[in-house]
Amino acid sequence: MRNKVINIIYRIVFLIAIYAFSQHYYTKNLNFTEDFEVIIGEASTTPANWVGSKDVDKNISILILAGHADSQGLAGAGTPGEAVDKYGLNPMHPEISDELFWNLKLQESIVKIGKQKGLNIRSYDPGIRYIDDANDPRTNWSVGRQFAKRGGYALEIHFDAYGKYGIGSGLIPPFSETPNKIDESIAKTFGRFPILFRGGLGAPRRQIRILEIGKLEGLLEKNLRNIKTRRKTINLLSNKIVQAILNGMVQKSNI
Repeated sequence: MRNKVINIIYRIVFLIAIYAFSQHYYTKNLNFTEDFEVIIGEASTTPANWVGSKDVDKNISILILAGHADSQGLAGAGTPGEAVDKYGLNPMHPEISDELFWNLKLQESIVKIGKQKGLNIRSYDPGIRYIDDANDPRTNWSVGRQFAKRGGYALEIHFDAYGKYGIGSGLIPPFSETPNKIDESIAKTFGRFPILFRGGLGAPRRQIRILEIGKLEGLLEKNLRNIKTRRKTINLLSNKIVQAILNGMVQKSNI
């Protein structure tokens, strides 16, 4: 009986030590680096041979969606991230996945910076975090599909799962539309996934691009969680996305 109690105490002390280490690991002061490739980590290495060559009008309407904004509590709620799932830290918000938390932050920043740089850009947020029907007119997919049908460029922001569960950063282009020069520019910055990734995902089948920023782990997640580096990290990622969009448009005038 005594040995059993001692073992339990050891386990509790060990778990407390791990938790304390994790808290320190994710909240200690960091020397912020502007090395984009170091922050986002590995890019997708899945074979992808598409090339975006279609010209893009510089005034094209752009819609930024936050992945999983309408699927909380469902199987597609988004990754909790390494900090929560592996190290047991508290989620950034108790009612949503950490991925959605960062998707929403990044969505807001991309639109703000995009407007400052002259893009015809806006966002959509269903506001309702649980919509069981993928074809409900309020979902990301439904709004994005209608937007793309009208000739707009719909882009859904995601962070990939951590560790062995994720692949890395990259763009998944639309399923039945020729990839354009914005797609190509973003892919050159973040990497690329095959069009038929996992047999063809729901968003690309609705002509909505998916951008995986990177795995929600390591330095990327540390920089997002740390209050001293959070804003700089979000701004860095947002500026890279906006600049990639602009570069895809600029190419047209150089032909």
